[in-house]
Amino acid sequence: MKETVLLLPGLLCDRSLWRHQLEYLGPECNLKVADFTHGDSIESFAESALALVPEGPFSVAGLSMGGYVALEIYKRAPDRVTRLALLDASPYADLPEHADYRRSAMERAKDHGLGEVMDSILGRLIHPSRYEDEELVKTIDAMAHRVGVDGFLRQQTALLNRMDYVDMLTTVSCPTLVLVGRQDTMTPPKIARDMAQKLPQAALVEIENCGHLSTMEQQEAVTALLRYWLQN
Repeated sequence: MKETVLLLPGLLCDRSLWRHQLEYLGPECNLKVADFTHGDSIESFAESALALVPEGPFSVAGLSMGGYVALEIYKRAPDRVTRLALLDASPYADLPEHADYRRSAMERAKDHGLGEVMDSILGRLIHPSRYEDEELVKTIDAMAHRVGVDGFLRQQTALLNRMDYVDMLTTVSCPTLVLVGRQDTMTPPKIARDMAQKLPQAALVEIENCGHLSTMEQQEAVTALLRYWLQN
């Protein structure tokens, strides 16, 4: 029987975030991608994702915002989660300055649309060497616009109101892959290292020449690491 794996997108992301993994791991696994364009809390995102796997064991991989949802899923169904992968993720609630930045981005989106928001954050999403990668930039931009302004506002509301998951890390008893782009400025490697230290069964991997959207920037490496994660 194929392993069931829940794939959880980040802010302004959809299944395109996992395109390479869907193509190359899909034949081996039962992959299900959550949709976080509805609901406005991490808890509601976790509930909708869990509805995709109503019974039996499964593994969970979440990137960025999807990492918070992955931890919330583990909190709700610890006996069903066989493996956890936290990619370019953080367990922390927002600091005041981060919350202010989110609110500012929400106002820009309401007033000017997602184009201005994407212009301002693209440099924080990918490694500088990829800024001129037209195909990658277009794919990221199209993904964000599919989520749309309303989806973005709901996701930011969820992130603003999320709980802090640090204290629960020591209770995670399943094998956990903690993966981060070495040049990720949104969730820097230090966060990944600190998280891995607290997780009882963590394997930490830092990917060189990679920013925040590791599944798209270094897709072959991430797919290979996820394949190894699923086999152990």
